[in-house]
Amino acid sequence: MNLIRFLVLCLLLVGCESQQPIPSESSSIPDSQNEVLDIRPLSKPVLVIPSEPSEMERLIADILFEGLQALEDDRLLTPLEDNAHSRFQRVLAMDPENEIANDGLERILMRYVDLSQEASRRGLFEDAEELLGRAEFINEDHPSINLAWSLLESEKESGDLIFSLDTAEFLSRSEIARSRLNNIAQQARELDAFFLITAPNDDLARWMYLQMRNAVDGYRLRGNIELANQTSIRLRLSRE
Repeated sequence: MNLIRFLVLCLLLVGCESQQPIPSESSSIPDSQNEVLDIRPLSKPVLVIPSEPSEMERLIADILFEGLQALEDDRLLTPLEDNAHSRFQRVLAMDPENEIANDGLERILMRYVDLSQEASRRGLFEDAEELLGRAEFINEDHPSINLAWSLLESEKESGDLIFSLDTAEFLSRSEIARSRLNNIAQQARELDAFFLITAPNDDLARWMYLQMRNAVDGYRLRGNIELANQTSIRLRLSRE
C-alpha cells in the first residue's frame, strides 16, 4: 500500500511540473485573453521505481553491520568466531570491491598500530610487539607498520626505567606494593625523572601516586597517569 501511495505521489508531482506554461523564445506575451499560449512540456515524465534489495545484498548489509559493531567494541581479531576481521573478509569473498569492508580492514590495522604505539610509550614492549604482529597479519606491507616498529626500537633504546608491577598485589594495597612505590619514588627523585603511572582504574592510579609523593616528602614529583589493563611505572630520564 505504501508503494502505491509513493507511485501516485510521483505521478502527481510530475503531472504538476509538466503543466507549467513555457513561452517560446520567438513569441511575445499575448495582449489579449483570447490568444492562446504555446504550451510545451519540459520533458517526458520519468518515473523511478526503487527495486527491492536482493538476498545477497541483504546478507552483505547484515554482515557489514555486525562487523562494524565488532570493530566499535574492539573485537578485532578475537574472539575467533565473533570478530570484525572475519566478517569483513566474508563480505569481500562475496564482493571483492566492497568499500565498507576494505575500509573496515584498514581501521582494524590502524587500531592495532595505535595500541602498539601506546604500549611502546608505556614501556610495555612485549605487548607492543604482539600488537604489531596482529597488524602485520592484516597487511604486512602497510607503511604505518614500519613506522611503528621504528618507534618501538627507539623506545627500547631510551634508557628509561620501566617497572612491570603485579596488579593483584597493588589492588590489595599490600606492604610489598607500598615498598615498591617507595623505592620507585626515591629513584625518580635521584634521577629527576618524569613518571608515567599506568593502572587499570583511576582509584588505584591515584593511590600509587600518593604513595610515591609521600615517600619523597618535599620533592615535587612530575608525571602523568593513564588507565590500561596493565599496572606499570615508567621513569623517563632527561635526554640532556
